Amino acid sequence: MNLSDLKNNDEETDAPVSKETSVREYGQALLDKNKHKVQLITIIGEIEGHEQLPGQRKATKYEHLLPLLAAMEDDTDIEGILILNNTIGGDVSCGLALAEMIASLSKPTVSLVIGDSHSIGVPLAVAADYSFIVPTGTMIIHPVRMNGMIIGAQQTYDYFQLIEERILNFISSHSGAKKKRIREMMMNTGMMTKDLGTLLVGEEAVREGLINEVGGLKESMEKLYELIEKR
Repeated sequence: MNLSDLKNNDEETDAPVSKETSVREYGQALLDKNKHKVQLITIIGEIEGHEQLPGQRKATKYEHLLPLLAAMEDDTDIEGILILNNTIGGDVSCGLALAEMIASLSKPTVSLVIGDSHSIGVPLAVAADYSFIVPTGTMIIHPVRMNGMIIGAQQTYDYFQLIEERILNFISSHSGAKKKRIREMMMNTGMMTKDLGTLLVGEEAVREGLINEVGGLKESMEKLYELIEKR
């Protein structure tokens, strides 16, 4: 299967998705002018989950990205995948599903945090085989939040703890950060005036073991080419 064979959802046409539509609607493009064919995907804005966000809000729809990732895995022309992250977080369950999907790909993957990678964006950034962050890029680790009505009972607290354990286990198993230290950063009370958590900027994320290196697009592409050639 070739990724270009994916069809539009528009019922009035069954034409393949154009490059322009691919970039505009899905935030992905094929970078094939150099020595290797690399698929670029973007994770931006808020991770939209099972509930649709307002139309004026920038969002990454997990129901779009999941089949795209599967198609990239199946496309024999694509040799590696570059993931650009600039997200404030969003739906925990769907964000973690995307992170697991990225981590399960057999093709080399490199992620680059170019702005923010907050909340569930942290697992998405560390899910790749190798990760970069620009010097001014930020990552925020904080406890799980939930919108809407919450029942004030022990079961609710236990459920939150279960979700946090899933996140902690994923981050610690896909980065150099220790689970105990990630939990400490998650429950930090001394940094954010109105919230718990820790804000890491650029090199700080590398020192904590979450991200492999400080770098930009050039370094990310060079590393991806290196991983492709090793494979």
